[in-house]
Amino acid sequence: MQMPWFCLIVAGLLEVGWAIGLKESHGFTRLWPSVATVVGLAASMALLGWSARYIPIGTAYPVWVGIGALGTAVLGMVLYREPVTAARMACMVLLVVSIVGLKLTSGGLETD
Repeated sequence: MQMPWFCLIVAGLLEVGWAIGLKESHGFTRLWPSVATVVGLAASMALLGWSARYIPIGTAYPVWVGIGALGTAVLGMVLYREPVTAARMACMVLLVVSIVGLKLTSGGLETD
């Protein structure tokens, strides 16, 4: 896998981590979850920014958001017993299709 795409996927996974960290920090009132959230956010944004140098921003940003949204929704269901409904599952399938579609149609890597 090309390094920009690998970094973009890691950035998306870090987005999942900091989104869950927001919940665990209880509005930034708990120290260590708050620290982890801020560090995860900074790392996620840095990797997204670096990836966007090589991947079109119209692809990089939606893929990053999609990975974050999908992962956060899944962990919300697993960790916090959020509702698992057919409609939510269908929407998550659409997110996966969108992420894969953007990857497949993004074309070649851009250069600086």
